[in-house]
Amino acid sequence: MNLKELVTGGSGEKQFLLGNEAAVRGLIEAGVSIAATYPGTPSSEIGNVLSVLAKDANIYFEFSTNEKVAMEVAATAAVSGLRSFTFMKHVGMNVAADSFMTTAYSGVNGGMVILSADDPSLFSSQNEQDTRNYARLANVPILEPSNCQEVKDMVKYAFDLSEQFNIPVIVRTTTRVSHMRGVVEFGDVVDNSSNNDDHWKRGHFNKDPSKYVPVPAFAGDMHVKLWDKIHKIEEITNKSEFNHEISSGDKKYGLIASSSAYNYAHDVVKFNNLDISVLKLGFSYPFPQEKVAEFLDGLDEVFIVEEVDPIIERDTLACIGALNLNVQVHGKLDGTFPIYHEFNSDIVADGLNKILSFKNDESIEFSESLEKLSDDIPSRAPVLCAGCPHRAMYYGINVAIEELGLKPEDVIFASDIGCYTLGINPPYNAADYLLSMGSSVGDGCGFSVSSDQKVASFIGDSTFFHSGISPLINAVHNKHNFVLTVLDNRITAMTGGQPNPGIPVDGMGDEAPEVSIRKLALACGVDFVRVINPFNLDQVVKTYMEAFQRDDVAVIISKAPCTLIKGLTKKPPVKFVESNCNACDKCVSQLACPAISKINGKITIDESQCDGCGACVQVCKYGALEDGR
Repeated sequence: MNLKELVTGGSGEKQFLLGNEAAVRGLIEAGVSIAATYPGTPSSEIGNVLSVLAKDANIYFEFSTNEKVAMEVAATAAVSGLRSFTFMKHVGMNVAADSFMTTAYSGVNGGMVILSADDPSLFSSQNEQDTRNYARLANVPILEPSNCQEVKDMVKYAFDLSEQFNIPVIVRTTTRVSHMRGVVEFGDVVDNSSNNDDHWKRGHFNKDPSKYVPVPAFAGDMHVKLWDKIHKIEEITNKSEFNHEISSGDKKYGLIASSSAYNYAHDVVKFNNLDISVLKLGFSYPFPQEKVAEFLDGLDEVFIVEEVDPIIERDTLACIGALNLNVQVHGKLDGTFPIYHEFNSDIVADGLNKILSFKNDESIEFSESLEKLSDDIPSRAPVLCAGCPHRAMYYGINVAIEELGLKPEDVIFASDIGCYTLGINPPYNAADYLLSMGSSVGDGCGFSVSSDQKVASFIGDSTFFHSGISPLINAVHNKHNFVLTVLDNRITAMTGGQPNPGIPVDGMGDEAPEVSIRKLALACGVDFVRVINPFNLDQVVKTYMEAFQRDDVAVIISKAPCTLIKGLTKKPPVKFVESNCNACDKCVSQLACPAISKINGKITIDESQCDGCGACVQVCKYGALEDGR
């Protein structure tokens, strides 16, 4: 599909969309004026698509420095009367939480929708927290789509709901919903054309400190009004078309499900022809107690199928207790279903089978050839790409540590969120502790005062802008002692190559001021700041040796573009000169570039992977690897 059809497609037209693409169509139909994000999988494609379509759709779009800033951009647009949209992955909600919590108090004028993409089973995340907890913590409504059509429809509906009650609304997706594909029927588009020269509308903020400045004197009343909104919205959830009974069984057994977990439950019930009544919850908070109570009436037992936390299960138990119903609940809390990780149809079937004892006589049997293929496919751990500048830095720091006479246990590696987390893998072994985005700098502060070990922190360029600057100021002011490496590969690489403030292009492809990491480090008060070429290994080793011998904060900026950046000129692949090889295997065992292998006792260069970075040429001291030019 041509992405521009998300803008030009008319009502009634159908397209085969990714869940994240459907979200973009939903906000276009809703007439959004302002959108902001910090990229994070599984929500990344929303930003990638918006960066291409924003101007055509009369939307202002930006990749903000972090999720908190994105939340603030959206919130201020919404109180100025514009429809705004911010989106992030689930852990991004932690970064945005401080401002997010207060948006519920101050409310909005134009609709404000927050899409949070959860990641059950941690495919690309450090935890699998459940965003539905934030809805209850902040007292804001939450919608849970289970397919692409619902993603589009719920995003659009959320703006109407937001404006009806002057409250932000969360749309919670999961990895499977974000990345599934399905047929989506388009609806009408709300006109958001501008009356001035800008592509997007401009609003107006009407001052009212009692409404928008939550000092204690005002905040108490704001909280009362917020609860009043939630009670009124609960009347809507009980009647919402997004909460409806899918099938009616013999009223002995029932099943309540939401989001992607509903898809698995639906397949199991249908495939095994189970006599179970199913209630699908798409508008899950405020909890539709009346709707659920009506569904439970007459049931003996009910299954709750949800990912990740037992949230609907607890709400259902509270409903049963409040109304003194006699229904047995089976879910995560009683061990019917796993308490953690992503579900699938087999997991749901196994859970139901514990109670119903049905036999799956029509189980799928795979052919011997398919089973053999599955067995023969080798597992492959994620690795740094061939030609990745980070590899040279990890190799160089380990050489420096060895030349300084330090043992591996003498150095603590504080890692961060990004491609460079792969430094945990052998032979680099350069990741000992990780908490969150930007934490490597704060971790360096803590380790430097709590241990006599040397500390080496690693952070990426985008992550440095995201949340690495504040802890660096802390490090300087409190006289901490560690080496911080900023891996500046000129892009936000892990999430798909989005821009960041360190490059001269913004989120819509326009020219933008490039913010210097070097100048920022100097402005923070760092005395030792070095910008180096990671592919000059002698320079890398010497710089690390010098930095480790200091008693203050040292910042080393490794500046070289990600090898996957489009348009980057590749060098000819490295040549192997067998006659010069003494079989030390240093290129394989210590550099560990995936373009270099040892097959049948002979070093082999995969020319399809090698980008001619030359790091291996410097590692080999015998001339067995040569520049391909």
